[in-house]
Amino acid sequence: MTPVATHITEFSEPGSPALPWPDAERVLIDAEMFWLSTVRADGRPHVAPLPAMWVDGRAYFCTGAHEQKARNLASQPACVLTTGTNTYRAGLDVIVEGTAAVTRDPELLHRLAALWQSKLDWQFEVHDGAFRDPGHGNVAPVYALTPTKILAFTKAPYTQTRYTF
Repeated sequence: MTPVATHITEFSEPGSPALPWPDAERVLIDAEMFWLSTVRADGRPHVAPLPAMWVDGRAYFCTGAHEQKARNLASQPACVLTTGTNTYRAGLDVIVEGTAAVTRDPELLHRLAALWQSKLDWQFEVHDGAFRDPGHGNVAPVYALTPTKILAFTKAPYTQTRYTF
């Protein structure tokens, strides 16, 4: 599904164009690390780095069921996943806002495990609808983040583009 792109001129250099969706999506596909922002039950924010995979219009990530991220998502599935650069004058930053839900589809999990292996050399087994680290035996639910809005920030020229679904 191709989102609707809106160039946010208020936060863009005059004359700058909206970023085409394939350019923003390429950043999501190529990125290895993301930062997941969730909200604790008491309302305090929580941010953690983690690898994720962009597949078929969703971002997929995993975390141990006992970890703060999983506890936060159990009570508040709305979250934000970001990736990009740490430079001011170059690069492209992409922010995905949406709702995360555990996915247990075995076919999808095997596909995602193969992506983790090929992209990051990180091996997961699919076990009882989740990932299992064969070295440690740890089980991690896999979450699908369905976007409601994606923001892309380019630099040189500075632009902001909003994609809605």
